Amino acid sequence: MATENPSITKGMYTSSPVYGSVNNGARKVAAAGRYVPDTTSKLQGSQAGSSGSQRPQDVDDENSRYYATIDEGVRWPPEILDYNKRFTQTLKTIKRRHDPVLTTVALGINEYKKRRQRTGIDESIQAFLDRFYMSRIGIRMLIGQHVALNEQPRELDHVGIICTKTNVKELAEEAISNARFTCESYYGLYSAPQVQLVCKDDLNFMYVPGHLSHMLFETLKNSLRAVVETHGQDSDDFPAVKLIVAEGKEDITIKISDEGGGIPRSAIPLVWTYMYTTVDKTPDIDPDFDKTDFQAPLAGFGYGLPISRLYARYFGGDLKLISMEGYGTDVYLHLNRLSTSSEPLN
Repeated sequence: MATENPSITKGMYTSSPVYGSVNNGARKVAAAGRYVPDTTSKLQGSQAGSSGSQRPQDVDDENSRYYATIDEGVRWPPEILDYNKRFTQTLKTIKRRHDPVLTTVALGINEYKKRRQRTGIDESIQAFLDRFYMSRIGIRMLIGQHVALNEQPRELDHVGIICTKTNVKELAEEAISNARFTCESYYGLYSAPQVQLVCKDDLNFMYVPGHLSHMLFETLKNSLRAVVETHGQDSDDFPAVKLIVAEGKEDITIKISDEGGGIPRSAIPLVWTYMYTTVDKTPDIDPDFDKTDFQAPLAGFGYGLPISRLYARYFGGDLKLISMEGYGTDVYLHLNRLSTSSEPLN
């Protein structure tokens, strides 16, 4: 038996007789005063076309229904609108309540590391955290999409938080600016190492800009820190970090290269764990901090690369690292552009 909706009273939406003729593919409903799409003509058209070859226009019509918004002629009952408004507000409250989760768990993991006096991490803990954070990314993705569809103004190239024409160069330039500013603030530098960007101006693809911005910022931040600490804060001539974007048929690949001394080969597997960091002292943060006033430290939690890899894998991409100890590190960020990947639930 179906669960009753407390917002709907019995008999509120009974079937009403249809009157008048079909107008612009819609039927007039007398009682509700709403326009209900008429699928009869489309059904007849599809049946008629089944005996012969289907026209390309039919294919376009079939595909467009997945991108088209609800007909603005439909007037939803006020009870439905109010219910959706309250539901959206509840989702926003839940999302805001869980904003500090990543930092809170990071502090707990570091406390566990100190008490156990361990630099490694159990595989069971690593697997649990991977599943936990991947689920968190998925839940926040769904909440953000619902809220954006209901509250944000409509934009031509946006469907919720998904941008159909995400410009890689614009996001890369923004991430470079933010990472250099963070580096200058942390070390008290007049000018952070330069970042050379090689990317086509018109490189666009469908993606979530917030995810890509996060991955670029975290990887650039690591490279800038490595360069400054390897060559010294008093250096007048830091080697530039290179950010190269290549467009392929399957992937868009972003390569970030630095001359920050590299990582020992034995430490490569550790960079993907949630307990590894090259910072001697983890920054102290009040667990009850207000996220709106929180400025992320340059490094210290060991979460930048693992979380960025999860963001990449969420849409079928990946994040890989190749290091040359004594010289520098190359980070490869692969972004799937085929739109055929499903959410990794395992």
